[in-house]
Amino acid sequence: MKPGSSLMKHYLQFKDLRAEEYAYLFERTRTIKTRFKNYERYQPLVDRTLAMIFEKASTRTRVSFEAGMYQMGGSVLNLTTGDSQLGRAEPAEDTARVISRMVDIVMIRTYEQSRIERFAAHSRVPVINGLTNEYHPCQILADIYTYIEHRGSIQGKVVAWVGDGNNMANTWLQAAEILGFTVHVSTPSGYEVDPAVAGVRDSACYKVFNHPMQACEGAHLVTTDVWTSMGYEAENEERRKAFIDWCVDDEMMAVAQPDALFMHCLPAHRGEEVTAEVIDGAQSVVWDEAENRMHVQKALMEYLLLGRIG
Repeated sequence: MKPGSSLMKHYLQFKDLRAEEYAYLFERTRTIKTRFKNYERYQPLVDRTLAMIFEKASTRTRVSFEAGMYQMGGSVLNLTTGDSQLGRAEPAEDTARVISRMVDIVMIRTYEQSRIERFAAHSRVPVINGLTNEYHPCQILADIYTYIEHRGSIQGKVVAWVGDGNNMANTWLQAAEILGFTVHVSTPSGYEVDPAVAGVRDSACYKVFNHPMQACEGAHLVTTDVWTSMGYEAENEERRKAFIDWCVDDEMMAVAQPDALFMHCLPAHRGEEVTAEVIDGAQSVVWDEAENRMHVQKALMEYLLLGRIG
């Protein structure tokens, strides 16, 4: 797609794409991953450059995007606030105007969603949300693909979210509304999901439970995240006390479906949000989930840059 064309898409929230686009992306992910596993060379993004902008550090996001882009034949630039004007108070709008004239696609991992939206509004190329305080669409994209890979369609299924009403929870709710499944949400008091921030209009796509055990009953997938997300470290001790009963353990998994999966976006703190027995147990698919970040992001970049293949 030509930079700045009317067909150009950004991926800033999960709801930026439609259900049929996700069906296409999941099929492309399957094809791209199969080629990767079979050591088949596939490089449709030769001469394309990805700029990665990190205002929040990350291991998985950097490795998955960087390795993925190289595997697709492209090049990568890695920028942080320490080695660019981003850390010297240059407006996001100005940074976008300059960088998007020199690269073909941009991934940003930052704090407020408004910052990435300002950047995208002035970018001539597609912008991907690698994580913001409010949303984490690439992670949920990988999580849902992982579920499909192991259990088939997620439509009509129940996902139990246990823990903080954070960017992951917000994005799960958006995904449920678009793809037709239900999220059972259980958070400590004071850490609830805000439907307005999540951006969901259909309250039927989620149910709220006071106790995490209730949320896990009958679930096809149980998932969680760290109690203290990046940027909230000052609240760590307060959160440890509030979240003490929101540790996913064998008892919670036992009330879920017999073949329920467990997921975690990582990094994980064993003994806090999840026990070692669960995350290292037979129902856990966290390592497939982590790898699939790379494969779904390859499919996403291919789609944003080239449109539909075939």
